[in-house]
Amino acid sequence: MKQMMRYWVLMTVFFVTAETAFSQVQSFKELHKVKRKETIFGIARDNGLTIEELIKANPEMNTPGYELKKGDYIKIPYPSTTPQPAQTGTQQEISMPTKPKVVETDMRQREIRVGIMLPLHDKNGDGKRMVEYYRGVLMACDSLRANGISTDVRAWNVAEDSDISTTLRDAHAADRDVIIGPLYSKQVKALGDFALSNDIRVLIPFSINSTELYNNGNLFQVYQNGNTLNEAFVYRFYQRFKDCHVVIIDCNDSTSTKGGFTSTLRRKLEQESMQYTITNLRSSESAFMKSFSSTKRNVVVLNTSRSSELNVAFAKLNGMVMTNPKLQVTMFGYPEWLMYNRQHLDNFYKFDTYIPSTYYMNPLSPKTERFKQKYRWNFHQDMQGYHARFAATGFDQAYFFIKGLHLYGKRFTGASGMVGYTPLQIPLHFERIGNGGFQNRAMLFVHYTAEHRIETINF
Repeated sequence: MKQMMRYWVLMTVFFVTAETAFSQVQSFKELHKVKRKETIFGIARDNGLTIEELIKANPEMNTPGYELKKGDYIKIPYPSTTPQPAQTGTQQEISMPTKPKVVETDMRQREIRVGIMLPLHDKNGDGKRMVEYYRGVLMACDSLRANGISTDVRAWNVAEDSDISTTLRDAHAADRDVIIGPLYSKQVKALGDFALSNDIRVLIPFSINSTELYNNGNLFQVYQNGNTLNEAFVYRFYQRFKDCHVVIIDCNDSTSTKGGFTSTLRRKLEQESMQYTITNLRSSESAFMKSFSSTKRNVVVLNTSRSSELNVAFAKLNGMVMTNPKLQVTMFGYPEWLMYNRQHLDNFYKFDTYIPSTYYMNPLSPKTERFKQKYRWNFHQDMQGYHARFAATGFDQAYFFIKGLHLYGKRFTGASGMVGYTPLQIPLHFERIGNGGFQNRAMLFVHYTAEHRIETINF
């Protein structure tokens, strides 16, 4: 079976030939990890190559004193008698390919063919983030390979100004089992139509504004819109805190975007005849205290996610519990609070804080540290400093989807329980949207316990 393209593809190809590295399919067959006692002659022979062909694909072998070492990665080129992959970006008119009319091997019995159609370049933030995401995909393929699941990965640079139809004319686009992409809404229609005609699954990894999801059964959308998430968060909030007293604090933030959540929450509480009170961050201490119950646990919800208002709220709560030590207070926050982890960690623990989110990677866990070290070892740099790490996102999404295709083939829907996988950062389970495609419905609460533990509650 074909080996996956290994990690340093981006390091050796992308950064050396930044203008063209991802505008075309990789011009070599695969990357080979050198095993103990392997020789250049033996590797060339096993792959149907001459020594000259192997050295030409790996110019470093001509360096004086070069030694082939265990653990090295070398390029395996296509033999001179084997046609190389068709290149993209040509100006001539090429008809849209379809899958060859041959008996197709069940993907459960062969490698999973993965296509990446994202902006893979270093010209702006989108490209740099997607390069990191792609590296996470490659790391997932390597982990899957260790578990007996092989992959054949091909990547295309599909930038914002690209005509994705040109990319889709590449002969190898039509033989993919899954295509991960695009990043831009305007490219969804063409890719979705292509996927339908060739029976390819499309995993859309980030937020996309497109109606194609509602009528194209081959699309899988990871991210959920704000209204959908608000409804889901409120439903889980009610399930967990229905026996508590809710205190909503108006923080006087005219720029807040959290009105949708608090209004959805209030409507739910009223429907369930659940009492709640509203107070103001500028209220006097005595007026503030009157909003809290002395007999029930109080769940505090702010109507802003900003750190400055959170600082003031914690100050008022700390003053209140000092004079009323038996008062029970739990904070319920927003995904943005995960960015304030260091600044507010002690108060998160003290006030039994719950933060709803669609992602979380525990910075204190050994699993996270191992992933960071492996990324650093493979790519000789750290991940970018975003709270939601793009490499971890790529790893989770690729691992989940490829393993699902390996287990179920074309019957894979991503439903809850189909894939036994504990995510590093992004939980996933998909549900069909009407008669269309599938949308991820997974969410979680990050819980900072009074015992100074961080736990994730997955839904």
